[in-house]
Amino acid sequence: MKLETIKIGRIVNAHGIHGEVRVQPRDGDPAFLTQFKTFLLDGVPVQPTANHVHKSLVLMKFPGVDDMNAALALKDKALYIRRADAQLPDGVYFDDELLGVQVFDTANSQLLGEITAVETYPAHKVYTVKGAREYLIPAVPDAFIVSVDLAENRMEVHVWEGMATDEH
Repeated sequence: MKLETIKIGRIVNAHGIHGEVRVQPRDGDPAFLTQFKTFLLDGVPVQPTANHVHKSLVLMKFPGVDDMNAALALKDKALYIRRADAQLPDGVYFDDELLGVQVFDTANSQLLGEITAVETYPAHKVYTVKGAREYLIPAVPDAFIVSVDLAENRMEVHVWEGMATDEH
């Protein structure tokens, strides 16, 4: 499903006494966040004056946030980006965009259900698809994922034996 905004991280704390905040990326490489010039905080566009990776977090400095107390006031707030600002490679999507996408078995065009969750594991992500049955589908292009068309709200997959959660 095409989204206007994507939740990209969460402010987890202040950093130092000059108003910087620590941002925990939602998933993926923290350096991904440093490519954006504008974020949405409480629905309002903000442009950080500093934005750099520190360990597994991103440190940001927002205009008007000049001391630790102002930074602490932002703790636990979600940070969003405009989807149009994100340049992802072909075939790569944000997890939130995939929620609600209808999944079809490419072998017989049967509707399996819709994606209700995206779980991240060390090897790859896994899509939970719920319909008449529940399926756990590894997010591996070509092996399992044949095609994704967000405009049509459609994903086609290869179904292998054992992918339905009620198969033992």
